[in-house]
Amino acid sequence: MADKPIRADKATAVAELTDSFRNAGAAVLTEYRGLTVSQLTQLRRSLGKETTYTVAKNTLAKRAAADAGISGLDELFTGPTALTFVSGDVVEAAKGLRDFAKANPKLVIKGGVFEGKAISAAEVTKLADLESREVLLAKLAGAMKGNLSKAAALFQAPLSKAARAAAALADKKREQEGAEAA
Repeated sequence: MADKPIRADKATAVAELTDSFRNAGAAVLTEYRGLTVSQLTQLRRSLGKETTYTVAKNTLAKRAAADAGISGLDELFTGPTALTFVSGDVVEAAKGLRDFAKANPKLVIKGGVFEGKAISAAEVTKLADLESREVLLAKLAGAMKGNLSKAAALFQAPLSKAARAAAALADKKREQEGAEAA
């Protein structure tokens, strides 16, 4: 993209968008053509406090993405574009967008950026299909607890076997002594 000078107000908008691209864990591009202001307000509320939904001019958003070092999004900057910047749980934000798009088919997920790499709309949907961070952490904790219990039983087994073998030997010796005495 040629670096032609831009007006101060546009430069400020590009700088803000660049910061948003750099500070967000993910960004999702959507087309919002045909949605009402009240529907967009409802979408913003459903995404939560750690996610911002911003309508931006394509030329400014494209420049901001380039300034943030993000490539692969240029073809997505067509038509009315809104950017969803996610600072919190990416999976929850992707679920929010997917669910809103199901209820309001005029919202079209175009693609996005996750961990600095461009992703397709299908990959955004895959993110939405993942379980939330809390659920995954709970499953991991449960699996670790189960494995620790198995390990403890495994380490305890030789001691138990040795104790049972010693008890069996002692019983056998008592039986032999009792048989010799009789």
